[in-house]
Amino acid sequence: MAEEEQAGGPAEPEAPKAAGGPSPEGEHKARGKDGDDRARGADDKGDGGEDGGEAAERERERERAAGRFKERTGNPLAGEESEDGPTDLAAASRARRATRMLFDTGRDLNSFDRSYIQSAHIGDIHLRMDARQAAAGVRSGPVPDEELRRLRRVHVEPEGYLRLRNALRARRLLVLGAAPGTGRTSTALALLDEVTALAGDGPGEESGSGPRVLRVDVETDGGVPKLAGSLEERHGTGYLLELSLGKPGALPPDAMDLDGLAAALDERESFAVIVVTVGSAANPLLAGRYGMLCPPVPTQELRTARLRERLEEHVAAAGDEGPDGGTRVAELLARAEELAERTEIRDAVGLNDLRPAEAELLASLLAGHLLDDVSYEELLTGCRSLATGQAHEWFAGVDRALAAPPPAADGSAGRRPGTAALFHPVAFRIALAVLGGAPHSAVAAAAHLLTWELSVQSDPDHTPARPLFCDDPESDLALSRAELTDGEVEVAGTEVPAQLIWYRGAALPGAVLSEVWDRHFPVRGPVVRWLRLLADDPRPQVWMRAAVAAGELCVRDFDHGYAELIRPLAEAGTPRRRIFAATTMDQAAGHASHRKAVRRLVDDWSRYGTKSLRWTAAMALGYGNAAATTDDALDALARIGVRDDGEQLAVASFNVVRLLALPDGATVLRRMAEWTHHKREPYQDLGLVTTVRLAVTKVDEVLDSEPDSGLGDRGDWPLPLALAVAHPELVAPMADLMWTALNTARSQEVAMDALEALLRTAVRKDGTEWTQPGLAALLPALATEEHDRRRLDWLLRRMMKDPDNPLPDAQARSLWWLAVPPRDRTGERYQEETHG
Repeated sequence: MAEEEQAGGPAEPEAPKAAGGPSPEGEHKARGKDGDDRARGADDKGDGGEDGGEAAERERERERAAGRFKERTGNPLAGEESEDGPTDLAAASRARRATRMLFDTGRDLNSFDRSYIQSAHIGDIHLRMDARQAAAGVRSGPVPDEELRRLRRVHVEPEGYLRLRNALRARRLLVLGAAPGTGRTSTALALLDEVTALAGDGPGEESGSGPRVLRVDVETDGGVPKLAGSLEERHGTGYLLELSLGKPGALPPDAMDLDGLAAALDERESFAVIVVTVGSAANPLLAGRYGMLCPPVPTQELRTARLRERLEEHVAAAGDEGPDGGTRVAELLARAEELAERTEIRDAVGLNDLRPAEAELLASLLAGHLLDDVSYEELLTGCRSLATGQAHEWFAGVDRALAAPPPAADGSAGRRPGTAALFHPVAFRIALAVLGGAPHSAVAAAAHLLTWELSVQSDPDHTPARPLFCDDPESDLALSRAELTDGEVEVAGTEVPAQLIWYRGAALPGAVLSEVWDRHFPVRGPVVRWLRLLADDPRPQVWMRAAVAAGELCVRDFDHGYAELIRPLAEAGTPRRRIFAATTMDQAAGHASHRKAVRRLVDDWSRYGTKSLRWTAAMALGYGNAAATTDDALDALARIGVRDDGEQLAVASFNVVRLLALPDGATVLRRMAEWTHHKREPYQDLGLVTTVRLAVTKVDEVLDSEPDSGLGDRGDWPLPLALAVAHPELVAPMADLMWTALNTARSQEVAMDALEALLRTAVRKDGTEWTQPGLAALLPALATEEHDRRRLDWLLRRMMKDPDNPLPDAQARSLWWLAVPPRDRTGERYQEETHG
């Protein structure tokens, strides 16, 4: 060793084999002196018995073989990026795990959303379960006293209700903005009932002979300007108006109209509440002096109030009124609340908060089950219908205005409304269902792309306008039942802060996709084109999420999804599109109903497919669902890897490594060992390339959604070191494979580089421990003989003398002692000389 240092650097370690492929002797038992001597003898014979030309040609062939081998260990996405360019496989894997959680709620999309209870009798109550039908338009007329009394009994005040009431009393006029179905009308009626009661003797008493609260149909009664001149002469009246600003030709009242109405109301000591839907059209009204937002009612209080009402009605109908009846109601209410909090019920509902109609339906279902009028299965089905009903309401008849535009005032044909403004809300809901958990900016951009596709599909003769300043994030959240959370997103391998957007309910993404795909067939065309655009997006959090959602859509109609999405993308020229297709197939294979079809398809592609289809099949096999067993998956990957002189060896070996992150890792390592000892060189290369790729692959690049794998908290670890800690039984076969790669001529160089990369992960840059436990498990099994230790010593010395990134002496010494077990340290002269 002293002579090496005097010569200016470490000498190249001696290899047991000079050339050729690995032999079956590549086991621990064959790592001793005999194999070393055989290799030295072969080298000496070659140097002394052959002329210089033949030796030089042999050396050049060895270099060419090493070069070809190095190419095959490159990035599987090298067709899209340079070999040394960054890969987004780790970020894509993380995005896939996050996205699958949105659809993994115990809901088989083939069954749950097609089960509806149209109606049910609960005691003497007839309950409509298809409550998402279009309601009749509100007509002018008095609000019945019975309705006001019930409202006073069951209404739950939203947060900020007192502020709304004070504003109405002070200004006489209130423009109340909220999303449909959030209880805005009930809140408006409650406000009017309360403020007009001050003109009488108390709540429920009338002032004079006429009704206190009136509904006003703005369309038939001339709108806000004419209302000011037609108010009731009687004082203390409340007026409820609902403006529909989304209809063609609808214009919001201007500030002068509102001021005139407020003045007329003040003269008569009356009040008015104008209810509008939040959105760009209503923003000027809500930003004015009369505008305020109506917050939603708390879910818990709303459900409890509805439950108490239902149970009180039942007790009263049974004649149990009195003290015993109150006790009975309290007992039933406690049981209903306990039932509602069951995990199975909460998962079936799948909504973070309930709107009044949903709370009423859930309360009726819970009460009916407690009273033995609704079975448990009917209860679950009814709970699941809540999200389905919301999706149906969102998309039913959106473009009805385009089909029959109203005539103009002069009798001419009416002007069609702007398609972009009409389709943007529904496009945003679809984009959120596909990209939930992505940054808000990504969802908004995807929604605009889909808005364009929907507009062109609906009106191909006209280029749709693309408004540039119409976005209203608050309205998008309210109209889509969404929420923003502070989180992080990965950009070029670095996490940066971002605002992430989600549906407020795990059931909504699946319900939206099912509604769009099953009930609105003409929408499939623009949605498919849009998904293909997302497949080209460079951000993993976009294209991977879109691929998972596309798989859910294919489950709805696999024949259509295969023809329009899977097959075209599987034959695409870019790797990202092919990974998109593979992910889509794997997501479909996650459903038992489609697993057999996907496996048959992938098997056919691996045997008879084109080059692109074989590549896609390899990526699908790496997920672990595209073959019946691990051995079947490895057989198919071997067919792909050895075909055409190893042209697709890179992608085949990468997906073999991906299977190692699944529970059957021992089977994968056994097959890799069989390949390295195969008599045919293509199989040897497959085993060697996979071994080297295993050493340079990080856990995050291959980790699937396996909660018990033991790898989840080691995402930035090299996979072999993480496996060595989590699964010690895999250490010996991994060490055997690494030893074979290090002692085979064509793989020796890249295997040494891979080993160096592993050694440099022992500690982090700040000096804290990183993968040292994994190295402590793997290195002793890799360096069992003196020759192996000499090679490790040479590598450590090379790392210490690296001019760009020298390894500190203390770290080198620590790594050396990790490789040499305590039982082997005593009496070894070599260790004392080199690392003493």
